[in-house]
Amino acid sequence: MKQSIKPRPDLKKLEEGILKGDRVILGQAITLIESNLDTDQTAASVLLERILPFTGNSIRIGITGVPGVGKSTFIESFGKYITGQGKTLAVLTIDPTSPLTKGSILGDKTRMEVLSKDPRAFIRPTASSLTMGGVANKTREALLLCEAAGFNVIIVETVGVGQSEISVKNMVDFFLLLALAGAGDELQGMKKGILEIADALLVTKSDGDNIKASREAQAMYQQSFHVLPEQPSGWRPVALTSSALTGEGIEEVWKMISNFSRLVKESGYFAQNRNHQTISWFREYFKLLMESDLQKSKTVQLKRENLEQELVRLSIPPQEAARQLLDVYHQAIRESAT
Repeated sequence: MKQSIKPRPDLKKLEEGILKGDRVILGQAITLIESNLDTDQTAASVLLERILPFTGNSIRIGITGVPGVGKSTFIESFGKYITGQGKTLAVLTIDPTSPLTKGSILGDKTRMEVLSKDPRAFIRPTASSLTMGGVANKTREALLLCEAAGFNVIIVETVGVGQSEISVKNMVDFFLLLALAGAGDELQGMKKGILEIADALLVTKSDGDNIKASREAQAMYQQSFHVLPEQPSGWRPVALTSSALTGEGIEEVWKMISNFSRLVKESGYFAQNRNHQTISWFREYFKLLMESDLQKSKTVQLKRENLEQELVRLSIPPQEAARQLLDVYHQAIRESAT
């Protein structure tokens, strides 16, 4: 049986469709950059280079929080408010990956049913691919594609575990941390380090019998912000409360982010931070390419396996093992060049 050959992507069609804001074409482009095929990766690089001049004009918002805090519910309510202001919104959600199918487990179009039907909104669930912190490898590239498609606001939602907070902080302008009142996370789940990178904290589900506890938690978090060092942006983090059920606090969150955006643009921090993020993305991607290249060499892989066995037997220190592996990698590069 003759094996079918995958057709090459029409980059001109993808580019034109993205710049026109075509949602179907945008989805196809994101699928292309998520592909692990070498040919697709080459095509994706060309596409990203072409649309790069049309990026950088959106407000990038990162949203995270512990499971059960109501991230998707809040984003749907918040997103409807944003589109109600006449703006367009893209939501990139990084979901846990199924170990069986390698696909997204949660599926945010189901969790944000109302917002997903909004003509001004675009929702793209992405499996985390079991990467550290739950942040998909291609989230940054998808963000750039959404900017080129003309979206005014882009929200990146994470699983909310491990290193995801740091990863998202390094790709957005404003980082919003969601928390619950009376759930024990005031002192334990929300560590000082996470508070230090948050631009604001929002106590969710502030309605009914939970209003009093939410306001007490808000006051406690606000006090915590007061004792933290001043952020490089000059912005003082704020603690607010909200209810996706009643809509309380949703408008205040948007006004706060708008004020932040105006302040950091006037001070010059906005452009400075974007430049820093671009350099960080470059360095991280280079590390990924190095790791991928290293794994392609059978000689290097064999040496790595042997060194790992020596490490387990305590016959070599990790530092020396790493140096030996690097030497073998350099040798493999020299041999491939001849």
